[in-house]
Amino acid sequence: MLARRSWQHKTGQMKKVPWSGRVISIQPRIRLTRSFDERAHSYLGYCLVIEGTIGTEVRVFSIGIGEVTQRKHQCRVGDNASGESVLVPDARLEPVEFYRTSKLQVLHTGDGARQGPPPWHGVPPDLETYRGRGHRRLSARTYSSKCTSCIWGCRMPVKMIIDPWNPSLRYRYETFCYGPKSCQYYKPGPIRIVPGRRGMKFAEEDWVDEQDTAHRLIDE
Repeated sequence: MLARRSWQHKTGQMKKVPWSGRVISIQPRIRLTRSFDERAHSYLGYCLVIEGTIGTEVRVFSIGIGEVTQRKHQCRVGDNASGESVLVPDARLEPVEFYRTSKLQVLHTGDGARQGPPPWHGVPPDLETYRGRGHRRLSARTYSSKCTSCIWGCRMPVKMIIDPWNPSLRYRYETFCYGPKSCQYYKPGPIRIVPGRRGMKFAEEDWVDEQDTAHRLIDE
């Protein structure tokens, strides 16, 4: 990867970087904030994974777009697209490398055709649909091997507030599934532990996922 300074203006501000290529994944772009046994989601838009060219590099990279942009262009796996984006200043807070995308163009619309599902391809639903469905924790290994192109998968940056009275933060990534409960690929992975003040720990047990998705039938 090129040095970070290659993406900067002389003023130190990040500049727009042109890119183009084939969409190989589109998923919701969501940030999770944890404070011991409490959590809150920030719905940022969508994450596009592109196989193509970013600046002068040829590689796979990720681009963040907003919900309005996705509603207009209806991006899906198999599309050929181009645009300009800015390098994310703090990778701990974003699931993508580049964001603030402009001049997005879908040059060719793909059908996302492949055997399955799973994984589910096509145009993902709006963010309110994801919110309404709720998610279950997803094994990071399963996500990496089976779910990176599925519209129901999600890799979230997590900001953890350890002590609200003496602000201290930790960061990590967690993977989740918004898809049908019947998916043959689904594996929850280990229970997640959230650190708290004075060495306390909260274990997010299975009942949390069961409660969040109790309104959905097995194939929903």
